[in-house]
Amino acid sequence: MRLLALALALCLSAPAAADSQRKRSFRTLDDDELPAVARMQPGPWVDVGETPGHLRSMLVPRPAGSENNTIVREYIQSVFSKLGWHTELDTFTGTTPEGTVEFTNLIFTFDPDASTKFVLAAHHDSKWFATYPANQFVGATDSAAPCAMLLDLAEAITPALKERKTRLAAQRPSTGDSVEDEDGDDDFDEQEAAKTTLQFIFFDGEEAFHDWTATDSIYGSRHLAAEWESTFLPAEHPYQPLARRRMDPNPTVLSTIEHLVLLDLLGAPQPRIMQWYRETGWLFAEMRDADARLRESGLVEGTNKGEWFSPLSFGGSIEDDQVPDDATALDLATMQRWNLILRVFTLEYLGLKPTKAAIGREQNDKRTAQESSASFQHHELVSVSKVRWN
Repeated sequence: MRLLALALALCLSAPAAADSQRKRSFRTLDDDELPAVARMQPGPWVDVGETPGHLRSMLVPRPAGSENNTIVREYIQSVFSKLGWHTELDTFTGTTPEGTVEFTNLIFTFDPDASTKFVLAAHHDSKWFATYPANQFVGATDSAAPCAMLLDLAEAITPALKERKTRLAAQRPSTGDSVEDEDGDDDFDEQEAAKTTLQFIFFDGEEAFHDWTATDSIYGSRHLAAEWESTFLPAEHPYQPLARRRMDPNPTVLSTIEHLVLLDLLGAPQPRIMQWYRETGWLFAEMRDADARLRESGLVEGTNKGEWFSPLSFGGSIEDDQVPDDATALDLATMQRWNLILRVFTLEYLGLKPTKAAIGREQNDKRTAQESSASFQHHELVSVSKVRWN
């Protein structure tokens, strides 16, 4: 039995302990906006990896340094290339129990000139095994499905990011002026919200080659963290004014990360999500609230509509359960629910709304449903009248 069904870590990347308590104002979507989130493209997944798409492309053995790892990496890059995101490849050679291996972390940023970043991450490699059949391990929940979920999210949210970018460029506010949102919300400064961009990181070399230890695991994230911790920002970087207000005299690339959400071991049915970090308990609560509102709105499908997010808190760390799994471990309704949760959570974190096209589709669906209902009622009345007349 799988003891650790999933792990979702809300991790803080702020360098100072005092800074780790900083919260961000979430702009909650209205109840009538939630259905539009489900109408955002791409549409719902139709199966568990049988149809060509993100999940099927990830469900292959892809250990670090392998040919399949390169194929998967190129597929992920192609998705973000089509979306027009800034791409950065962090390629390096690491020493493993199996010798030297080349790893490549993938970093995609919507606006590389933004002051700060909200990061969503997963690892794109699968565990290495020397012999058959163990070397056919695909890691469906670990972490093919989480990677596919992030690709789905990127495709869904890019139009909303581009809509806001176009809207702000057209308004061209003068220095010091705030820009209220298009619905006239005076309490929301859209220009300020846009200073935080979205970034996706797909780590390589998360899996251990032999036994999970501090040195035989998380090769990619350890390398990138060390690189960014030692890379100081230039004087002209847009984060510098904020660094001065935070009394951070030597900000690095890590300083620009507001929060990092790491997805791992997701996709199996009936998950149980724990709050692992006190500092980001408020973020956990926001994601839990997003899920609750989706369920209350009737947007969650399948039989597993219960609570996923535990109110209990745990200290310590999350590593890896090292349990192999294939596509049979995945549940379609569960993954669809995760896709919706991630859309709502990310939109609200960044202060975005569903795209106009998605809202239009939702309004058209409502109008069609109302017309169908009115037509049905009319036919019922006609039928009743005929019966009475006869």
